[in-house]
Parts: sequence; C-alpha cells; structure tokens
Amino acid sequence: MADKRPKPRLTPPALDKLTKAQKELRDAIAAGPRSTFMMRGPFAIWMEAPEFGMLAQKLGGHVRFKTAVPPRLSEFAILCTARTWRAQFEWEAHAPIADKAGVKPTTIRALRAGRKPANAPADERAIYDFVQQLYRKRRVSDGLYKRVHKLFGDSGMVEFVGILGYYSMISMTLNVFRAATDPDEPTPFREPAV
Repeated sequence: MADKRPKPRLTPPALDKLTKAQKELRDAIAAGPRSTFMMRGPFAIWMEAPEFGMLAQKLGGHVRFKTAVPPRLSEFAILCTARTWRAQFEWEAHAPIADKAGVKPTTIRALRAGRKPANAPADERAIYDFVQQLYRKRRVSDGLYKRVHKLFGDSGMVEFVGILGYYSMISMTLNVFRAATDPDEPTPFREPAV
C-alpha cells in the first residue's frame, strides 16, 4: 500500500551548501543541550529562517532542559500539546523521551488515543486538565490554576506556560510545513482533512 503521508513543504538545504547564518544555527544547536544536530523536524524548517531559528532553538533549549518543571511533567505537557495539535513529528520525538522520564506507557497510550489518562498520577492529571482547559477555552479557572500552582509555584507556572506556548509554536510549525516522520513507523495520528 502506498504511503499517504502528506509531502513535506520544505526541503532541507544540503549540509555542504549552508549559508553562514545556517551554519551558525546548525553549530548552535549542536553545541547546546541537545548535543547533536539532526536536519529534521523544526531544526530543518528553521534553516529557511536561521535568525528566527537561532532565537527559537535557544528558547527551546531553555524550556526543555532548564526550567523548574521536572522532566516527567514537562514531557507529559509536551505530549498533551502534541496530541492537541496532532503534531506527528513532535509525538514521534517526545513519546520515547516521556517514557524514559517516567510517564507510564498506559498514560502515553491514553494520550495518543485522545483519552484522559485516568490512571495517571495526580500531578499529571492536574496538568492534563489545565492543558485541555487552556487550549479549549483559552483561559483556566482559578481552581485549576491553584491545583497546578501547588506543583510549581509562581516561577514554575511561568515556565510551565512557556513550555506549552513553545511546543504549540513547534506543533504549528511542524504541521504547516509537514515535517517528515519516520517512514518505517506508522504515524501516531490520523491526518485530518483540510
């Protein structure tokens, strides 16, 4: 059966033909907390706008590796965002990271299926409710804010919302430009018709 994945809208530039700004972006990503550079996903897309990419990758390095939000909860929030946007590449990249960070496989499966992870720990359920309400209503109730605030405090809440905003931007970027996923694996979500 032929692969029915949408074709990527951008082709990554050849590594031997990068401009000075593109090389600087590649080097900054490789020298940062990710420690490798892959010409895939948002990094490949940002090569078309390397000045933007430089700022975005710097913010991404911070929200992924340097916030007060523990990795398990950060990765859980990233999966919630990827599921909301049905961001194929984001899910494919972060589901294994979430698993290694301690998100239970049953929770990951529930999220992927679009179900509330009923058996997840209380902190993950609070984050799930927060994320769902924020993305649906564009606001959160006082009660829900207080539940999540107990986990992170003031500074952590700012960082947590920053994680959600950053990965929403990433999800939109991946979806609009149709970032390629692993052709040997099924896509995590059904492609919506547009």
